[in-house]
Amino acid sequence: MTKQELEAVLAEALRRIAPDVDVAEIDGDGDLRQEFDIDSIDFLNLITALAKRFSLPIPEEDYPRLRSFAAIVDYLGEKVV
Repeated sequence: MTKQELEAVLAEALRRIAPDVDVAEIDGDGDLRQEFDIDSIDFLNLITALAKRFSLPIPEEDYPRLRSFAAIVDYLGEKVV
């Protein structure tokens, strides 16, 4: 999967969690939880949705790596073949 495809999947998952998110305004390196006021439950829902979408286990110890849009895309790029 290309980086652009991963970005599109992540953007769609974000829109489902936080419908007010304007994908054009996402700061790739900004903390998603702060930038879009995503609480811990929403964050877990996002990670769960991505794990299901890619049939990929995402262990809790990896959560700190998944703070920004760019970091999540990079993480998925490493894991998804």
